[in-house]
Amino acid sequence: MGGYGERRVISTTAIVVLVLVAGLIIGGITTAYLSLTQLTELRNDVSALEGQVSKLSGNQTVTYQNITIYQNSTALIELYESVKDSVVMIQGKTSGEIVQGSGFVYNYSGAMFVITNNHVVHGTTDISVTFLDGNAYAAQVNGTDAYSDLAVLHVDAPESEFKPLDVISSSTLSVGEPVIAIGNPYGLVGSLTTGVVSALRRTISEDYAGGFAIANVIQTSAPINPGNSGGPLLNYMGKVVGITTAIVSDSQGLGFAIPSNTIRKEIQSLITNGRYESHSYLGLRGISMDYDAAQDLHVNITYGWRVTEVTSGGPSYNASVQVDDIIVGINGTTVRNGEEMSSYLEENTLPNEQAILNVRRGDETLNLTITLGKRPPPPI
Repeated sequence: MGGYGERRVISTTAIVVLVLVAGLIIGGITTAYLSLTQLTELRNDVSALEGQVSKLSGNQTVTYQNITIYQNSTALIELYESVKDSVVMIQGKTSGEIVQGSGFVYNYSGAMFVITNNHVVHGTTDISVTFLDGNAYAAQVNGTDAYSDLAVLHVDAPESEFKPLDVISSSTLSVGEPVIAIGNPYGLVGSLTTGVVSALRRTISEDYAGGFAIANVIQTSAPINPGNSGGPLLNYMGKVVGITTAIVSDSQGLGFAIPSNTIRKEIQSLITNGRYESHSYLGLRGISMDYDAAQDLHVNITYGWRVTEVTSGGPSYNASVQVDDIIVGINGTTVRNGEEMSSYLEENTLPNEQAILNVRRGDETLNLTITLGKRPPPPI
């Protein structure tokens, strides 16, 4: 065995059963007369059971209610060894300064690319990619999307340098699931950090996104530092579930990653067209509801997204959405705040599709049909 994918999964129930069995045998010794032979046999049985309990307790994993917890470093060492050559350092120049970030190798229909963040390469020149072996090569931006903070690079390197990672669906991620981040914080090549998925469907702001929130983002406790941006967020099977993108300044354990589903959705367009232009657009602004907002509007609903501005001639305007409407759902899915609204649009809709906005207007409940628009291009 020894391979990461072949790790042995041991149920805590088995350990508990063994301990209970051992306890029953020991209890029998204290309450009944036994012959010397029987006593010796029982002692041998107890010793054997204790050895099994110790062995089970020291194994790599314990599975309890579908949560896998790693108890020693062996699995992480094997995981790191299996993916380290796929993570690269990206360097470029902007305004006379050197900027650094991370990225990882991706195989698109037999062609090798490096995926990273848009903010790592935005406005940079003289981009280079350095592999773990120290070899560095020139690279060119193949495609970018500021609204998802994604970029794809073409690297002028021999085929032997490329060790692609598998990018799987992030739909199965759960809060509390362990993840690891690999990147080059502060230029320290190939650094690994561990954490868990802290939350799903967050939104973050990015200077290059033109005021639009980057939606459907993973929040993680895995430490992310300057230079980590663009590196992979992996599950404990070594599969990419996200791409690290940001950390809240002066915080601990508050990092964010673009989900792999966004990568999978956009990668073809980024490679073939150099851009992604299928972000849905409502043509309105809003704020999340809370108790104070409900008091201000004299309503008894404290969740949803309160409309504060409707763009004249835009999709929401044409659907008769009004200022102070409270959007509480879309297509029958409850929306508790702006994060959930933005994330639903990113996950489930495309421009020119119709959607049903579930709206509270005073004491009325309305279902407004909207034809979604296409978000305008991001600022240069």
